[in-house]
Amino acid sequence: MKVVIAEKISSAAVDLLRERRWTVMTSDQIDGNLAAQLAAADALIVRSAVQVNADLLSHAPKLRVIGRAGVGVDNIDLEAATRQGIAVMNTPGANAIAVAEHTLAMMLALARHLCRANELMHHGKWEKKSLQGSELRGKTLGIVGLGRVGMEVARRARAFDMEVVGHDPFVSTLVAKEQGIRIAKLDEVYAVADYLTLHVGLTPQTANMINAASLKKMKPGVRLINCARGELVDESALARALKQGEAAGAALDVFAQEPLKRSPLTAMDSVLLTPHIAGSTYEAQEAVGYQIALQVKEYLKHGVIQNAVNVPSVSHHEYLELQPYIVLAERLGAFVAQASEGTLEEISLRYTGQISEWKTELIRNAAIKGILNEALEEKANLVNAEAIASSRGLRIREARKPKSSSGGAGSVLSLLLKTSAEEYLVKGAVLHGHTPRLLHVDGIDVEAPLERNLIYLRNRDVPGVIGRVGTILGQHKINIAAFSLGRRSGNGKPGTAREAIAVVHVDGGVSDEVLAELAKIPAVALAKAIRLF
Repeated sequence: MKVVIAEKISSAAVDLLRERRWTVMTSDQIDGNLAAQLAAADALIVRSAVQVNADLLSHAPKLRVIGRAGVGVDNIDLEAATRQGIAVMNTPGANAIAVAEHTLAMMLALARHLCRANELMHHGKWEKKSLQGSELRGKTLGIVGLGRVGMEVARRARAFDMEVVGHDPFVSTLVAKEQGIRIAKLDEVYAVADYLTLHVGLTPQTANMINAASLKKMKPGVRLINCARGELVDESALARALKQGEAAGAALDVFAQEPLKRSPLTAMDSVLLTPHIAGSTYEAQEAVGYQIALQVKEYLKHGVIQNAVNVPSVSHHEYLELQPYIVLAERLGAFVAQASEGTLEEISLRYTGQISEWKTELIRNAAIKGILNEALEEKANLVNAEAIASSRGLRIREARKPKSSSGGAGSVLSLLLKTSAEEYLVKGAVLHGHTPRLLHVDGIDVEAPLERNLIYLRNRDVPGVIGRVGTILGQHKINIAAFSLGRRSGNGKPGTAREAIAVVHVDGGVSDEVLAELAKIPAVALAKAIRLF
């Protein structure tokens, strides 16, 4: 076996691979000609600098695995690797403790004015009175996102005798309770938190989640910490809240544009800024190197793949057959996650027709991926989705109904979500060989496209609703691509309008202002924007 380590990792990691008497080429031995070294390589290990693109992979006919010492795989062409049958693995969570410790360090620095105290002392000033701080003890810490980092932050906060309240729709109440965390809705976390820390990934739903409107919902004097993604925070809105005294302080390690150049926050004494170093500790860097070396060793030696970020091995024919249903499952999952309410507890899938006879692991994981990635810090994929769901205490159930001998409907995928508030069922199918379609929502049949921007409405089945919806969208210059309707079967109670739904496919995004206007239509009970990608 030959392993090429294209960037510097810990010496312990290199020694681990050499234990097998494999040929191990390190970065200082490559001599600038990586492509030539890959000609006979079985494994490639990189960090973030080397660009593993299709051209580079064309020089690696024997390559079986790419190991990324870190989390992000933006420098690896996953599609090209998958086409070439190369497993791609990363090391999520290896720096979770480093990020959690940095989060607590920032909280302490804000509470005790440590940065200003240090600066004053270096200028020969002894200003004890102006530096009086506050304790973390007895304060409420709000954690948005309870993945690996969020959980580590919670453990450390409890050691400071803080009350911990968290929001994460994809962590069961039982798991959170075991960690001493009270689960709450996002607005409640905003309202009670003395310190608010963000540990979610970047999605259309979380982008700019800290904005003028959300800051108004927060407890006066709140202190905000962000060591997750810079795009979660509207820096201008945060600066205004700090200037107006609505927020007491902020500590940011990540920014929408890095390196940070122009920001209203740089001139504010109440803001602590660090240059994206939360995960940069000696121990964390050693850990990611050793972890990826161990994973590569286990894969080459035993075929055991851990933390894969691309699809598992299937034949070309099987993949072509599965692919439209993988897309359907992910979009159904994203739809139902955005349409439902409450903390997620169980995901149930049912395969009807021909797909019930297939290998459905990829379809199942695609549905879970679509659900979890609406608000997940650690991105789920077709390989790790079930494991992530399991680690968060979510139950996964599957059932099959084979194709009947008398024919009938084709393959249908049913997806049921059980949350703390409700059960929500959707069904879908693939039409014309490749087009994912919604067939059923929560007891009501409706056929609608599962594409990009949708508006989901629940309303009473009375005249005038369609016209009013069209008028509002027209006033906001939102073009309707498709308007799908359905209503609950049966006559219902005498004198009472039946429940109906509408799924409106529109060109472009839908603002909160438009949704608010739609919700004001007297017959409309619910209006939500659904975004699918």
